[in-house]
Amino acid sequence: MTGEQRAASAGRPAGGARLRAGLVGVGMMGRNHARVLRELDGVELVGVADPAGDPHGIAAGMPVVATVEELIGLGLDLAVVAAPTQFHEAAALALASAGVHTMVEKPIAHNLEAGRRIVDAFAAAGLVGAVGHIERFNPAVQELRRRLEAGELGAIYQIATRRQGPFPARIADVGVAKDLASHDVDLTAWVAQSPYRRVFAQTAFKSGRPHEDHRHHRAPPSRRRRQPRGQPARPGPVKERLTVATGEKGTFVADTLTGDLTFQANGTVPVEWASVGAFRGVSEGDVTRFAIAKREPLRLELEAFRDAIVGDPSRAVSLEQGLQTLRVIEAARSSAQSGEAVGLSR
Repeated sequence: MTGEQRAASAGRPAGGARLRAGLVGVGMMGRNHARVLRELDGVELVGVADPAGDPHGIAAGMPVVATVEELIGLGLDLAVVAAPTQFHEAAALALASAGVHTMVEKPIAHNLEAGRRIVDAFAAAGLVGAVGHIERFNPAVQELRRRLEAGELGAIYQIATRRQGPFPARIADVGVAKDLASHDVDLTAWVAQSPYRRVFAQTAFKSGRPHEDHRHHRAPPSRRRRQPRGQPARPGPVKERLTVATGEKGTFVADTLTGDLTFQANGTVPVEWASVGAFRGVSEGDVTRFAIAKREPLRLELEAFRDAIVGDPSRAVSLEQGLQTLRVIEAARSSAQSGEAVGLSR
């Protein structure tokens, strides 16, 4: 079947055959994609592409090629692009031209113009395109959104994230904003079910590298009283991944490192110790740690991408959503440079 025929059918392969998958990039994230793609129902990983070859031996007998074009020549239904950000556009456009459904690791591209070209190419070809915003698929975040949708927090006042950790030497082509803050921008907008309308940001350069390594950003409150904010940072010995949602009934805390979700309710028991009650404001209520199923986020993400290809219900992150996240990141960069909040068009 040619790429054009696959683009036209955009459904299950005839006779129940498995979808033929290719992988671009075999770095740390690429190695994880390879592992999961091998185990994914309905999918067969048939080859990998990386100009550096396969130094970690993930191919295990599969063809290893140097270019995306050679990978396409193996006959693909879908592909995952896990190469460095600067190569996303070229790889994605080549795959779109060949009629291959594609998931691009976050961020979608190195700039907005490149991201828009990717979105337009897949739309014109009638292909499924997705972006690898894996934090949406963390079990703690999925459960948090489900409970917010059910109204368990009441009115939402604020959704805040904190993300920090040691500097990964493998990430050198982008700063903390596109590498880490893109997670926070996407998941806070998704959990709140409310897009960013304005953003204010501050950045810092502490490691002597050309890209920022500290970023604090927030969306000033809107009429809906939901104020997303994030604080990602790289250089530090502590690894932390928290999303905190505060509302009229209490506070949810999602720890995406452990997949745990806890809830601390606003208290109903009066504080009789006057000197303590004067400082506490809302009294402390019961704390609940929920027992939730913990499936690997990457597996859930790739299952969602596969389901979108075959026409099943899916929560895959669309290319347009990935582009909107990049738009917020770029607006935050402009804010950091100007010292003023930057508005985003709807």
